[in-house]
Amino acid sequence: QVQLVESGGGLVQAGGSLRISCAASGRIFSINAMGWYRQAPGKQRELVATVTSGGTTSYADSVKGRFTISRDNARNTVDLQMNRLKPEDTAVYYCNADLSHSSGSFYYRYWGQGTQVTVSS
Repeated sequence: QVQLVESGGGLVQAGGSLRISCAASGRIFSINAMGWYRQAPGKQRELVATVTSGGTTSYADSVKGRFTISRDNARNTVDLQMNRLKPEDTAVYYCNADLSHSSGSFYYRYWGQGTQVTVSS
């Protein structure tokens, strides 16, 4: 059993900052990529940022220069620092992790339950 638990969402004014975190626990052998997605009301879930086990990051164009993704491989955590937030960043943010349960096994993608981020104008 694997769990991804997000924390740190909330309400913030436009221009402000927020940091959300995600911790993976359970039967984990190794984690490849970890990432953050978001889904606004009436819209499809979209990629926000990803980070590989080696630390290579990628971002959606809409958040480049404002958001920073980071991870702690020893603690199986991934964070998203969000600066200069805009009302259009309002969404439920989901973390995910591609992980394996044992040596030589396939990697499977797991998702957290989501955390609400609301940016007021």
